[in-house]
Amino acid sequence: MTTQTETYVPRLLRKYREEIAPALMREFGYKHRLAVPRLVKISINMGVKEGGTDIKILDAVAGDLALITGQKPLVTRAHKSISAFKLREGSPIGLKLTLRGARMYEFFDRLVNVAMPRIRDFRGLPDSSFDGRGNLTVGLEEQIIFPEVEYDKVKKVQGMDITFVTTAEKDPEAKRLLEGFGFPFRKSS
Repeated sequence: MTTQTETYVPRLLRKYREEIAPALMREFGYKHRLAVPRLVKISINMGVKEGGTDIKILDAVAGDLALITGQKPLVTRAHKSISAFKLREGSPIGLKLTLRGARMYEFFDRLVNVAMPRIRDFRGLPDSSFDGRGNLTVGLEEQIIFPEVEYDKVKKVQGMDITFVTTAEKDPEAKRLLEGFGFPFRKSS
């Protein structure tokens, strides 16, 4: 039974503190606990090209993203006009949001353990998407892999880019951190 003084700790944060951090300290020889790489934030971006012409589609996709993450996304707008794309300055063209803390760990948990197994013919994600500084960016083709989104109510199937930002200085350290959380990397043959 929990009391009012106890605070909620996400499952993956507890796993990081008890299992992943000590294992990384042993593997990479870190001297201090604060030197161990950790997950800082998760950034999610969605480009909605129809957002400038049909605001209802942008609102529907924003509602889906809010359901998935538990946080309202920010609407991004075009910085300059491009006539070839029929784009005007200031028109809405996408959505973005940043998850930190408990919401970040809960989203990561649902992404890895619930949503990714629902991807058809899924064999893992490539580890070639690291940026050289310990951050990983992956792209998902549709938001309907999340169970929170009702397929019948989706106005537009939309993809998203998800960036996992870590404090790791090298890609192998960040990869081991994400593998500890259960991130499904493709097996190299």
